[in-house]
Amino acid sequence: METRQVKAALKAAPVKTDRRDAAGLARLLQMGWFRPVHCKSLSAQELRVLLGARRSVQDAAINIEMSIRGMLRNFGLRLGRIGKVSFEDRVRELTDGNKLIQLSIEPMLRARAALRSELVRLERLARDITREDPVCRLMMTMPGIGPVVALTVRSTIDDPGRFRRSKDVGPSIGLTPRRYQSGETDIIGGVTKAGDLDMRTALYQAATVVIHRSKKPTWLRAWAERVVRRRGVKRAAVALARRMGVILHRMWVDNTEFQAARMA
Repeated sequence: METRQVKAALKAAPVKTDRRDAAGLARLLQMGWFRPVHCKSLSAQELRVLLGARRSVQDAAINIEMSIRGMLRNFGLRLGRIGKVSFEDRVRELTDGNKLIQLSIEPMLRARAALRSELVRLERLARDITREDPVCRLMMTMPGIGPVVALTVRSTIDDPGRFRRSKDVGPSIGLTPRRYQSGETDIIGGVTKAGDLDMRTALYQAATVVIHRSKKPTWLRAWAERVVRRRGVKRAAVALARRMGVILHRMWVDNTEFQAARMA
């Protein structure tokens, strides 16, 4: 059962107890006023474990890097914009001559190196899985869709048949505008942010790549550029993320690759 809807229904009770909650759930089932939630398959849950482990290792490595930057900034030592490969060399160059800072930073550099090594191993595993999965290979024909985004979309949707229409993918992951209407009040706000956070984040990052970094001219990028001119970059990225989710679902259902030129 969809937790947001159930919580809103049970909040109407002035007294909250386990017995009243059980009675409220029974009433919801009796009236049919609930939204069923898709239970993911075992393979989809395994993919989400891999993606979750990758994200945790990546966040830990980034946190260590940011901590090192903050510690060195107190002494006026700034790393600036630097790549992952030359990060350690730059830190050692700045701390050269101060033995105490070197002894303090060195364990963090070793921990960062171990995390980065494990991150490379997990990303290689993700690439191997996408290389053998026909659905992921199909999704990666779209610009901006890499192995991680393809695995995220595949594991989140799991079964494309659970969506009656491809347009239903947008609302299910919270990429449609929120609206509040009552009498003369009609407010259209930001996106609802309901549903799966991982897929919403992955599609937003893919949309950002298409807008800022993609070199290949496609009808999708041209459409996003028109939205950028009308509404700005952030809203265009959200709109493009929603549209990419819809198109990926339709590609999966029809088993067709992404077409750079839109058919008439």
